[in-house]
Amino acid sequence: MKLKFGTVEEDVVTREEFPLEKAREVLKDEVIAVLGYGVQGPGQALNLKDNGFNVIVGQRKNSKTWDKAVADGWVPGETLFELEEACEKGTILQFLLSDAGQIALWPTVKKHLTPGKALYFSHGFGVTYKDQTGIVPPEDVDVILVAPKGSGTSLRRMFVEGRGLNSSFAIYQDATGKARERVIALGIGVGSGYLFETDFYREVTSDLTGERGTLMGAIQGIFAAQYEVLRENGHSPSEAFNETVEELTQSLMPLVAENGMDWMYANCSTTAQRGALDWWKPFRDASKPVFEQLYKSVKDGKEAAKSIESNSKADYREKLEVELKELRESEMWKAGATVRKLRPENN
Repeated sequence: MKLKFGTVEEDVVTREEFPLEKAREVLKDEVIAVLGYGVQGPGQALNLKDNGFNVIVGQRKNSKTWDKAVADGWVPGETLFELEEACEKGTILQFLLSDAGQIALWPTVKKHLTPGKALYFSHGFGVTYKDQTGIVPPEDVDVILVAPKGSGTSLRRMFVEGRGLNSSFAIYQDATGKARERVIALGIGVGSGYLFETDFYREVTSDLTGERGTLMGAIQGIFAAQYEVLRENGHSPSEAFNETVEELTQSLMPLVAENGMDWMYANCSTTAQRGALDWWKPFRDASKPVFEQLYKSVKDGKEAAKSIESNSKADYREKLEVELKELRESEMWKAGATVRKLRPENN
């Protein structure tokens, strides 16, 4: 259906026009092999299974994620296989390993992409940056994408609650003439609320910008800056954390999600209204050059190169732990751990 987003009319796909029954019919003869059981794998695989699709999981044996798959109900030799065996059995290969993991496994996956199969991504990284990843799909398979706009944990949690997480979808290559039906059916099957169309390049550039920007990078930077200013001016850790993080995440953002920022401004104190209206544009003007610099780095492929170089190193996990420790052991997030324990639902 066509809907207006602001002043722009876009095509979206909803469950009303493409119901679950239709998705099941489209994929009734397919074996969906979910490769990787890390970030997106569990949520997508479990949602597809619960929605009645024929799903198997491919994962490395003797790994924590193999054990997690077993704990989630996947049965070795029946619905859980080594990665190469899953590639062989699947007619749709959902390539949900990390970007570095995709590069390493690509020769194995490519070997099993026989004519008519579909190669499915939830991120446009591997194909868009093919000069750096080496991921160039054969011409006789469908290459499609469904990218849930959130973590695999959120996708599963919202599915269990009877809700849906919005997803983008894209078609990079339609070899069979069925790519569009296949990708929309998969998008409905994994639990999408609605689907909006993009392409692999736009998905990866918007995604990398968002992750580094308002979704995680910028928000942590803003949290840290405000917290530090409050602490430097004599406010206690609990007060600084509550005014910086807790009120935003627990009280305000859920209301913004439900009703929009204009509603939030209209339903707060007049003092808060005045301050928010006076200060949002200076914050926009101060941060926009940083976002422009970030987007250029994404567009030029520099962020992809950094990710590949860093994530492919043998000691990546050890170095990651050092960086996460800096966050975890900062005063702000130590204060946050105490605040979370004090929430009524945790007592």
